[in-house]
Amino acid sequence: MIFTPAALSGMRSEPRALGTSQSSASNVDGAALRGCDRFRLLCVLRAGWAGIETRSTGPWNRAVVPPSGTISGCDRDEKAPMWVQTKLAAIARISSRHAVWLVLAGVLLAIGSAFYTAHHIGINTNTDDLFSANLPWRKAQVAMGKDFPQYQDLLVGVIEAKTPEEADATAAAIAKAAAADHAHFRTVRRPDDLAFFKQEGLLFLDQKSLETLLNNLVVAQPFIGQLAADPSLRGLLGAIGLLGQGAAQGQVDLSGYSTALNGFAHGLQAAADGHPVPLSWQRLLGGSLTDRAGPARFVLAQPVQNFGSIEPGAEATAALRQIAAHVPTIESGRATFRITGQIALADQQFASLTQGIFADTVISVVLILVWLVLAVRRLRYILAIVLTLILGLLLTTFFAAVAIGTLNLISVAFAVLFVGLAIDFAIQICVRYRDERRLTTDAETALVQTLRKTGNSVLLAAVSIAAGFFAFVPTSFVGVAELGLIAGVGMLIAFACTITFLPALITLLHPPAEGGEIGIVGMAAADTLLLRHRRPVLGVFAVIALAGIILLPHITFDSDPLDTQDQHTQAVETLRALASNPVTNPYSIDVLTPSVAAAAAKANRLGRLPLVDQALSLSSFVPADQTAKLNAIADTSELLAPTLNPGPSAPVTPGDIRMAAATADKAIESARPKLPPGSPLLAIGQALKKLVTEGDSQLMAANLALTGFLPVELQNLRLSLAAQPVTLASLPHDLTVDWITPDGRARVQVLPKPEAMNSTGLRHFVQQVTRIAPDAGGSAVTVIASAQTIIGAFREAAVLALVAIAAMLLLFLRRPRDVLLVMAPLVLSSLMTVLVIVLLPLPLNFANIIALPLLQGVGVSFNLYFVMNWRAGERRFLASPTARAILFSALTTGTAFGSLAFSHHPGTASMGLLLLLSLACTLIATFIFEPALLYAVPPPRNIAPADTTETEERVR
Repeated sequence: MIFTPAALSGMRSEPRALGTSQSSASNVDGAALRGCDRFRLLCVLRAGWAGIETRSTGPWNRAVVPPSGTISGCDRDEKAPMWVQTKLAAIARISSRHAVWLVLAGVLLAIGSAFYTAHHIGINTNTDDLFSANLPWRKAQVAMGKDFPQYQDLLVGVIEAKTPEEADATAAAIAKAAAADHAHFRTVRRPDDLAFFKQEGLLFLDQKSLETLLNNLVVAQPFIGQLAADPSLRGLLGAIGLLGQGAAQGQVDLSGYSTALNGFAHGLQAAADGHPVPLSWQRLLGGSLTDRAGPARFVLAQPVQNFGSIEPGAEATAALRQIAAHVPTIESGRATFRITGQIALADQQFASLTQGIFADTVISVVLILVWLVLAVRRLRYILAIVLTLILGLLLTTFFAAVAIGTLNLISVAFAVLFVGLAIDFAIQICVRYRDERRLTTDAETALVQTLRKTGNSVLLAAVSIAAGFFAFVPTSFVGVAELGLIAGVGMLIAFACTITFLPALITLLHPPAEGGEIGIVGMAAADTLLLRHRRPVLGVFAVIALAGIILLPHITFDSDPLDTQDQHTQAVETLRALASNPVTNPYSIDVLTPSVAAAAAKANRLGRLPLVDQALSLSSFVPADQTAKLNAIADTSELLAPTLNPGPSAPVTPGDIRMAAATADKAIESARPKLPPGSPLLAIGQALKKLVTEGDSQLMAANLALTGFLPVELQNLRLSLAAQPVTLASLPHDLTVDWITPDGRARVQVLPKPEAMNSTGLRHFVQQVTRIAPDAGGSAVTVIASAQTIIGAFREAAVLALVAIAAMLLLFLRRPRDVLLVMAPLVLSSLMTVLVIVLLPLPLNFANIIALPLLQGVGVSFNLYFVMNWRAGERRFLASPTARAILFSALTTGTAFGSLAFSHHPGTASMGLLLLLSLACTLIATFIFEPALLYAVPPPRNIAPADTTETEERVR
């Protein structure tokens, strides 16, 4: 092709303005920049007459993939409101000409915002406050908390020991010490240590179990009598000697004593070996009935919380651990102490969130700086971007402090969202500015042209993302509603900082003009490939979208909040262990009824449901069949009364123990011929032979270990045999306060069966109960209802966000087709994310679900930039400066969020993983599907088809 003066004469028509005034246009280097046609000519000249590859595939699809670095089409979007471009250009001039004052104003605003925020913003760690107080289940929850405040804000100490007596003694010691520590604890109580149950406990056994227990006591009367008369090792050995004598004479059937004798044999052998261990008289006297309530004992403490700390209950928790550490049974390892409860779970959740955060943050910052270096190449641009982000973040935090005042567990994530999204605006401006500096050496002109060409796109992206966030504000999920408000306003603040503070910083830092390519040169071949194969590419994505639609109903939501916490923390492990026992299962349901009688009737109905293990009310503590049981207990008491109430015994001495041991051993030896092999009496005899040779201190240690708990258990036996009739009126206040409100309303507690311990089972359990008691509350209802609230909120917000984003796009773009070109990749990336999380699988949960609004924000902005370029006549996408900006924006965003995937907190890690997956799907849709789609649709009417013939005609 020959370029001649004659060819140039054909271009002397009236140039189309670039949107600048005549005075500013005169600053552009070269008269050829005065119109779109001349600008194209300049691009061709600068490219050195590089070849233009054309693929004719239709009257409107003869797109051109120009050499990297050129810009096809008119720089001004014919459909964009002219006043917007004019205002943006004016802002660019003001920012450039008054850069010092703007930067100074920004610094003062940053300092003022930081000072105000530091003194006025707080963090609310109460997960209940994440939901609107107007929700029915929240009203029930709040009402239950007011009616029964003793169940709120608890630290639950869980004690287990080698023997039930040691567990009781350990719990009593911890409770006593904690109750005296008023600096750390408001209330301390032991609900499983009421005197009522010690006296009336036998009445709660069924008739058969009671009769078996009472018969065993009667049979063991001689043995018990000896122990009651002398509750020491001396008396125990005397009782064993009587059994030996009876066995020798054939008058005693030892089979009924096998459990007790085995226990004695084990205890005596350990004492003879110099390692005495406590003997459980509860198990010896009560047998298997002792373990019905489980091995755990509880201390419930309401701590004094320090709400100025990120772990409000940490000081009280540490104090409780310190108290427990000094209890002898815990020091010796005979008992264990663990802490769980609402306060411990919340505190340990924050501890796991902060674990490793410093290292993760440093790595993320370093990687983000690396991506910024690759994106904008110069330190001056990086400094301008970072300072702009800091100003925007401080101003957004200031808004949060003024508008809301207290951040919650979800809204605190606004900072991560702000950095991840706002950095894209700054990168877009800086990359475009670098491209403009290739065409002109005048910095102000480059800024003006940058905001003319890219400001519209950034504005529309900011407004659309903000509209998407604002869609969450009307929902009942307060946590995300507040996040949406803060993040939405933050996007507008980010845009304002990007078009004012950033240009002012660029002016002051004065980065040099660019001389090389700004776009991704190596991606030109990919543009050509997508152009050639756009239809197959679109077909593949259509199949993927269809698969996503099919799998959409298979998305699962994990409604168990424990699954989002670190499973290796003590609070979670303890709660999981308690959940395996229906009696201590934390996922119960509470129903409030008008009266005690109504509660009894409701409990009777609820107890028959398939997934209900038991339904308790105050009436449950009035035993059934009392007359028959009391008569049986009275008969036994009459027989055992003389035995159980002897006079005081003399203090035991080591000599007494040796003598009793020798006597018992002699009796056992006399019975040896009649004892079967392996008889526990023979093992006892062997232990006694060794025990008599031990020193005095070992004998007294053996006495303490083997009979230390005997006096207490004998007293408990006396109390239980003195049971009295139980009525509602006779129930103690310490018990009724947990079941009746001051105004007479009564509580029903419904406990689930083990099969209701997963998300599906728990949901069915709640559904069954709420059909009978619609106003039910409790932890199980809270878990399921909060999950339904979250899902409903996101469903509602997703629809509102899509409508709001589409409305904003239509307002600016004015063409429904162009709106669809932006929204189609957004919908596709969402369906691709559905496909991935179902196939992995990766269930949604309370934490990772907030990745969804980010997916919308990133998807809208990335897709919008390509569509805006397409509207301006751009026909190469992947090799353009815009693609470079999008790529490195995605990398910085992915780095910021990707670090979350390595968090020690499972909920945060799942959120980070979902963010990375959704971002990857968004990039695939933006870099592959969007260009193929744009190649397959007719260009805007103001842009003529770009084919070889047209190009040659323009040059001639």
